[in-house]
Amino acid sequence: MDLLQLRYFQVTAKHENITHAANELLISQPALSKMIRKLETELDIKLFDRKGKNIFLNTAGEKFLKWVNLSLYALEQGVSEMKDIKNGQMDTITLYVTVGSMLLPKLLQQFRTKFPKTRFNLTQHTNKSISYNFAITSEPLEGNEHIVLLEEEILLGVPISHPLSHLDSVSLKDLEKEKFISLTSGKPLRHTTNKLFEQVHYEPDIIFESDDPATVRGLIQEGLGISFIPSILWKNVRQDPLKLLHISEPECKRTIYLCYPSGHSFTNVEKSLFDFLVGFFEEQISESQGH
Repeated sequence: MDLLQLRYFQVTAKHENITHAANELLISQPALSKMIRKLETELDIKLFDRKGKNIFLNTAGEKFLKWVNLSLYALEQGVSEMKDIKNGQMDTITLYVTVGSMLLPKLLQQFRTKFPKTRFNLTQHTNKSISYNFAITSEPLEGNEHIVLLEEEILLGVPISHPLSHLDSVSLKDLEKEKFISLTSGKPLRHTTNKLFEQVHYEPDIIFESDDPATVRGLIQEGLGISFIPSILWKNVRQDPLKLLHISEPECKRTIYLCYPSGHSFTNVEKSLFDFLVGFFEEQISESQGH
């Protein structure tokens, strides 16, 4: 098995079509088919199901593709790092961030003030298996060690003109008739709030979806609906003319984790970033408490 086979498999899996894959790879269809069959022979398992001229990635192929993507990405990162070393830029960190993106500019600016030669590869939106040094997430990642960076309350943001705005606290079960504004499906916060609604046994009336917290805030301000507001990571969204309400039940909180590959030994710059991230999020907690 060699890298060329893995690359050919990756492209074929992307297209699930020998003709299209061969065209992208600039090789003949018979040569590509032969390479795929050779790979399957070496693995002693079929990676594609074949129906006439069509091919479909099967369960084994999907699992193998995950590791191929991870391996080839890691290799690309290694090649990139060698280029950096050649150019005298040795410290490159890959940071995978699924939550807290609004804090990224401040976080990175502060860190690079202390370590100006550090370069970052930032990944925020992906469904693929990727290689990274650290990940900031709302759920622990498989195959990773993790620490808790913070736990934050999830509040309810309502327009100042809304009838609920005179309250300080509400119960989620009493909001069945309200119009909700939500992040799009697949976003970590949306996943968390979906679980909350499972506890009150009704489907929320979501009239707007957005992948941008600032847009969510704007829609609330215009009186178009109500929405969930994380108390710390969305603190830049927490401003007038919004009224923020405590949700009395069910308990509305989420935990933010710093994840990193299990068994990995930190380089000096990784250890510096680890310590910095812990301190940075401690500061966010302190600021949210008014200290």
